[in-house]
Amino acid sequence: MKFELRGHLLGNRQSWQLTVHGLVCSITLAYGWGGMTSTAFAAERVTLRLGPFEQQVAVSDLEQFAKTGEVSRSLRFYAPILNSQVREFLNRQLQVDPNVADKVVAQVLRSPTGKTVIDSVSAALPNTTVDQLQATVSLAARQFNGLSAISLLRAYPEENITVDASAVVSLALQFNPTYWQSQAIGPLLERELAPVTSNVQFLPRFNPASRGSQTVQQQTLFLTDRQRFRTIPVDLYVSPNSQGPLVVISHGFGSDRKFFASTAEHLASYGFTVAALEHPGSSIKRLGSVSAANDPNEIIPAQEFIHRPQDITFVLNTLARYNQQPGWLQGKFNTQQVTVIGHSLGGYTALALAGGEVNLDAVRQSCRGISALGQAPADWLQCAAGDLPERRLNLRDRRVAQIVALNPLVGSLFGKTGLTQVTVPVLMLGGTEDAVTPVLNHQLRPFNQLQGQKYLITAVGGTHLSIGDLGNLGRAASVRTLVKERWGDETIPLRQLASGAMVAFIKQLTPEAQAYAPFLTPAYAQSLSTTQLPLRLNTELPTTLDPWVGAKTKTNRWMMAVRRVLRGESIVSTGWWLLARS
Repeated sequence: MKFELRGHLLGNRQSWQLTVHGLVCSITLAYGWGGMTSTAFAAERVTLRLGPFEQQVAVSDLEQFAKTGEVSRSLRFYAPILNSQVREFLNRQLQVDPNVADKVVAQVLRSPTGKTVIDSVSAALPNTTVDQLQATVSLAARQFNGLSAISLLRAYPEENITVDASAVVSLALQFNPTYWQSQAIGPLLERELAPVTSNVQFLPRFNPASRGSQTVQQQTLFLTDRQRFRTIPVDLYVSPNSQGPLVVISHGFGSDRKFFASTAEHLASYGFTVAALEHPGSSIKRLGSVSAANDPNEIIPAQEFIHRPQDITFVLNTLARYNQQPGWLQGKFNTQQVTVIGHSLGGYTALALAGGEVNLDAVRQSCRGISALGQAPADWLQCAAGDLPERRLNLRDRRVAQIVALNPLVGSLFGKTGLTQVTVPVLMLGGTEDAVTPVLNHQLRPFNQLQGQKYLITAVGGTHLSIGDLGNLGRAASVRTLVKERWGDETIPLRQLASGAMVAFIKQLTPEAQAYAPFLTPAYAQSLSTTQLPLRLNTELPTTLDPWVGAKTKTNRWMMAVRRVLRGESIVSTGWWLLARS
């Protein structure tokens, strides 16, 4: 019998490695719940549940593997992922003084983080109560020399412990340092990014989040790049009176061109021609064909970090030819003025096309000795780029006039200075509960590097897929999502804000720029903000966030001042801008 567990950003072998790790991790997370209940039982078996399938593993076999490395008959199914790293984790001990554990845990359980831990562990161990977890830790702390995964299993107050594999993978993915750093900064962002005049009512004359007046036609092209042996499907959204820049949409890893179909339709209703393309080397079809993932290169080829920007350059070249040919597409493609919208890995793609210099030395350094265990998926996935032979990459396409980066995957891909090369306007979005591309390393710090005109939408409580239309990928895609996600009705205000802001942002390249400018202000975000999902829109990060994101140097501020003058702003206003930041 073979189980398969696939999920957003992960293939099945890596997922099972996370499952084994997460199994012990989820129990270890309860180490502080030190109640005083006694028990007459100890776990002898672990039942691993995956949908309708169940597999039993003897605790004694896990213990034998931890001590000797020997894989027994019941563990043979897991042999490919029972490596030295898993063995080390099983043997790792955590010294806990049972006399003070109760006090520590009482504080943790009262915190929002503690409640999140309880919910996550409860989902992973469906037949386990909090009292049982308390009894487990109490007994293990008193009877064993330190807490370990094995000692916790041995102290579990039932003969069998049932584990939901999918929930454990989700738990393992979410409990990593970068994710919890981003979680911790959430309340600070909500407060510090709030508009100064939040009580002023926002009363626009029209609403760019509502559908535009243009009718939209949709057509699919299949464009073959013979030099790279890649066929790129492209969905075109065209209105009868197309005008303004061409909009190109780049999906994330494990997604496809349909994920932002609603966004494409919305933008086309305002007269923009939209091309939503599908990257064949990192689409949902590619993820579905992955059968093993011991390292990131097994689920995404290193060359894909070059191919993705090249896909868009190739599509632009092809559409430029179509623009000159007789037919209904003639004159529809303004390929000399392009807005690229990218989500997740598509956000990286957009930033690279906008001039961001990829720093492969920085990637290799940050990925030295890294594994998927205990890492955010994006922090692990980016390491695939480290196998490229180059030290730096410049993939810029000068036809790209502005970009929208939604939950972009950045991490170390551009190093500490690579994004200072991006001078075109950027609209970026991040969510504080994004477990795939945590907001601190993948959005806030990169946003602080950008030197040109820029806007940041922050969704306090937003997740990786909150911005997209999950329904376009079908129910199967939502089941495969292994991390916590928020979508549906509670994310409608965020999608409205993003839709309105994107229309306004693209309109800045047209004669209607001034009329749409109010929809790129903090007041617009505030008008859609809710208590469940606070929304912010800012052009800069306040200095109070410098300890988190890093302060700009004086040189960077002077470079930004020069660019302000070159954009047409007065020397006087620029002088006041510099003075305020000195």
